[in-house]
Amino acid sequence: MIEMSNFMLEVRDLTTKYITRFQEDVYAVDGVSLQVEEGKSLGIAGESGCGKSTLALSLMGYYFPPLHYTGGEIIIDGRNISGMDPDDVRKSILGTEIAYIPQSAMNALNPTQKVIHFIEDVVLAHDPTESKKFIYDLARANFLLLGLPEEVLHKYPVELSGGMKQRTVIAVSVILSPQVLIADEPSSALDVTTQKMVIKMLRGLVENGFIKSLIFITHELPLLYNVTDDIMVMYAGQIVEKASAKEAVFDPLHPYAKGLMGSIIVPEEGLRDVKLTAIPGVPPNLKDPPEGCRFAERCKYVMPECKVTSVPLCDAGVGRAYRCILPEKTLREFYSREANYNAR
Repeated sequence: MIEMSNFMLEVRDLTTKYITRFQEDVYAVDGVSLQVEEGKSLGIAGESGCGKSTLALSLMGYYFPPLHYTGGEIIIDGRNISGMDPDDVRKSILGTEIAYIPQSAMNALNPTQKVIHFIEDVVLAHDPTESKKFIYDLARANFLLLGLPEEVLHKYPVELSGGMKQRTVIAVSVILSPQVLIADEPSSALDVTTQKMVIKMLRGLVENGFIKSLIFITHELPLLYNVTDDIMVMYAGQIVEKASAKEAVFDPLHPYAKGLMGSIIVPEEGLRDVKLTAIPGVPPNLKDPPEGCRFAERCKYVMPECKVTSVPLCDAGVGRAYRCILPEKTLREFYSREANYNAR
């Protein structure tokens, strides 16, 4: 089924679940919708366990137990991959249409293979007719364009530093020129200098045409400000806020997004002197999520109706939405009063 779209990636009401060994359903992605335009990047932020990594796996359309597709649509460059057979997804979608850099990507390389042999396996899995000379020339050209020396191709992973391993995995992930790249916590476990190199590399992938769109997943909202055009904040399997990167970092609307920003040290101008605050409590158990707002038990602005009323995403202007029953004006009044009190 082919659909015309202005987006490289469009997701409509995607729901996926884990089925535990006790046959319990855990809806880690619940009714998520998103769009990413060509040449743009989208950041997804939230605490550990909020569903970010499950969303990344779900977006590829490649499901295997305990993760199961439940409903919704995933459309990549006009092609609807929802409900496709896993073998068809692996052969015709993964690597060419959409690629994935997993958490702990540094461990993705085979320790018994030189990097070039790993790349050969990746390319030949999609096209067994390609020659080793073609693959080597392709890998060398891509590595040089991405600022990686040719000699990396002849090394074993153990011979590379952590930062070089991460950059190598990124280079391998785009070897087949995917339309969309999903990077799941690609800068975690790296020192600050190496983080900057990885971030610069990821931004360059879009700017230089290696990929058409990027999805960057992290628990650090401020990091996304320097990488992505737009940001979505996830909580308990749902999207609770959508905004431009600048709005999400400097002017969050949803109480959870506000709390997330308030719990992180931010070096950006205008936020350096903000007092750090923790979000009390823990996310709900998604085996039995609450009927109303999923953030209600942790929210300082909670009202009785929050715990019983299902809350849809509310429009808050062009490209912006948040999931809260409180009007935008009321939330801003709360935040203003709180800021004035803390400034005393």
